[in-house]
Amino acid sequence: MKIAVVMARILVGLVFVVFGSNTFLHFQNAPLPEGVAGQFIGAMIVSHYVVAVGACQVIGGVLLLAGRFIPLGLTILGPVIVNILLYHLLMSMAGFPVALAVALLWAFLVWRHRANFSGLFAAKTE
Repeated sequence: MKIAVVMARILVGLVFVVFGSNTFLHFQNAPLPEGVAGQFIGAMIVSHYVVAVGACQVIGGVLLLAGRFIPLGLTILGPVIVNILLYHLLMSMAGFPVALAVALLWAFLVWRHRANFSGLFAAKTE
């Protein structure tokens, strides 16, 4: 099981470092999708919001690849993954299987590091 955790961590880290770096390096040029999906991505580009999302992807991915501060990396990537899933569910189903696979790997990593997140689920006793 330890090997599966390391493989999942490296795979998720690589995915986010590579695709997050594309925000800054522009090595993967793809046309904007049609319709609402393209309008959404266009608005993110024009407003430079995509730079903040790309930075979160790179930072979270590097933390996972480094193997240090893994819970912090998972925490940074959590909202990014939720937004990627919602984008694919609501605007463009293209790429949804890959997004779902990454989300499942992320969930597996969170489960394996659940001790670090246990304080979030503790009921307040006061």
